[in-house]
Amino acid sequence: MPESRYPVYLAALGAAAIFVSAAAQVPETDPPKQPAVSGPPSITAKLPPGMPKGYLELSQLPDSLALLPAPPAAGSSAFARDEEASKAMARPLGSPRFVQAASDADLKPAHAFQAFACAAGVTPDLKLTPVLYRLMGKAMIDVGLSTYKAKDQYRRVRPFVMHGDATCSPQDEAVLRTDGSYPSGHSALGWGWALILSELIPERADAILQRGRDFGDSRLVCNVHWASDVDAGRLMASATVARLHGAAEFRSDLASARAELAKVRNAPDAQSCRTEAAGLRLQ
Repeated sequence: MPESRYPVYLAALGAAAIFVSAAAQVPETDPPKQPAVSGPPSITAKLPPGMPKGYLELSQLPDSLALLPAPPAAGSSAFARDEEASKAMARPLGSPRFVQAASDADLKPAHAFQAFACAAGVTPDLKLTPVLYRLMGKAMIDVGLSTYKAKDQYRRVRPFVMHGDATCSPQDEAVLRTDGSYPSGHSALGWGWALILSELIPERADAILQRGRDFGDSRLVCNVHWASDVDAGRLMASATVARLHGAAEFRSDLASARAELAKVRNAPDAQSCRTEAAGLRLQ
């Protein structure tokens, strides 16, 4: 799928106000358990005009409201653990881990897909690995959309909004203030890509899955998600990838991508990988 077909709101899939401006409203049925943000219309009813389709129909996506518990309520022991995790993962502005978190926040496909290049030993590229690029792009849509039913229901306030601290992506803060925090779309995407890539390149599965974990953890470093948001995002990714295996088109692309990778392994830049490794260390 050519990158030019990705609309701007898909390039910022974790930011619902960009992503869903033309979608239908779905009313909330239960009051949230903690402060909530007012946000954009839901995308669980139909795709916004011009948005490319993934492998699944919206009706085939796993139900995040059925699979996930409500986010931790303010004052609960679970929320206290969220607060502790945020403090533990906080890093100074400009530190290597903070810079890496800012890079992981960028969901433009040409950039985001390369987050796994060092772990996978191959750089997803539209020209050199077009099937892999298509596979990651279409899966991105399904995994990202799987989080929005719960996002729309709970509209959880993000940590930087609650505490007034800085984030690693100040250019996105206005949008993120109105986008529900739970579950994390970025975390879902990182874990979903990791599951797919580890299936394609099993000899590098441990490194790929570690990178998928770190991709989600970057949202804590970035101060835009709680730990429970990140965990819930990973659960939705697992559920969606399992559902994807029931789609014939996904299975076909998975097989084609595996054959493509057997012929083309455009290795990532070694210096870039050293920089990434340094950036992912929490010290």
